[in-house]
Amino acid sequence: MKPLQDKIVVVAGATRGAGRGIAGMLGEAGATVYCTGRSIRGKPASGSRRPETIEETAEMVTSYGGTGIPVQVDHTVEAQVEALFQRVHAEQGRLDVLVNDVWGGDELTEWGKPFWELSLEKGLTMLQRALHSHIITSRHGAPLLVERRRGLIVEITDGDFFGYRGNLFYDLVKTSVIRLAFAMAKELGKYSVASLAVTPGFLRSEAMLEHFGVTEANWPEGAQKDPHFIASETPFFVGRAVAALAADPHVLKKTGRVFSSWDLSDEYGFSDIDGRKPHWGRYFEQTFGKKINKCDETFYQYWFEGPVDWAVE
Repeated sequence: MKPLQDKIVVVAGATRGAGRGIAGMLGEAGATVYCTGRSIRGKPASGSRRPETIEETAEMVTSYGGTGIPVQVDHTVEAQVEALFQRVHAEQGRLDVLVNDVWGGDELTEWGKPFWELSLEKGLTMLQRALHSHIITSRHGAPLLVERRRGLIVEITDGDFFGYRGNLFYDLVKTSVIRLAFAMAKELGKYSVASLAVTPGFLRSEAMLEHFGVTEANWPEGAQKDPHFIASETPFFVGRAVAALAADPHVLKKTGRVFSSWDLSDEYGFSDIDGRKPHWGRYFEQTFGKKINKCDETFYQYWFEGPVDWAVE
């Protein structure tokens, strides 16, 4: 009943949001999960006002039936990343799945400004935190997968298409990690290691619940502020998507591509932790009369610039 029993996983960026949900659901599937991040009890990451910690995430993994192991790591510091994978190899002898979900860009994203007015300091810091960190982490994690000639790398992104995402640096990060998954797939394929990207839909993260002034218990009330919130999903939904991919013996057939939580739910048959089956793609089509596809910028144009003409051309 636990398809990932005895599997060893690293979730880089597991402190909160999608990373925490992914770690928890990998635990639900029986995995041993190294939960990494910068925020530990009594010492949040610099600049962070959020209360979540990697210890809480690891405890959640264990409560769901897996084994959670918290490790404080700044994934922009190569020596710390290298030490992480040395520890995993020493303690477990192998690695089966690596999930790259390091972000840290919320406070750095400046919406509503043209790129020539953006802070270069903030933008370049975002690239370092959310893109360079993924490259560094994969550089040191991939050899453990190649060594066994099996395994999976998952890049967590925002959106399964290449339309503009409303801010130059944000766009570079979210599209670049998709390309990173593709590029790594080209080189890892001969070793039977899969690499792919996954996006959640409208994520009902801790920060988003706080933004709407609701809790998970009464979250539908958030739709009074934004009606689209009714189609949101918990971080556990994309967590179950990643767990399903990790348990799929034929996942190599998916290598190099980008997938959505809602499409993977249709394929693998899982639901969100609250029993719902949110489907952002279907909701968008029904609401706006237009499909989300790899060339469709309509959603992001609405989200970051305001209402537009929804007529299908």
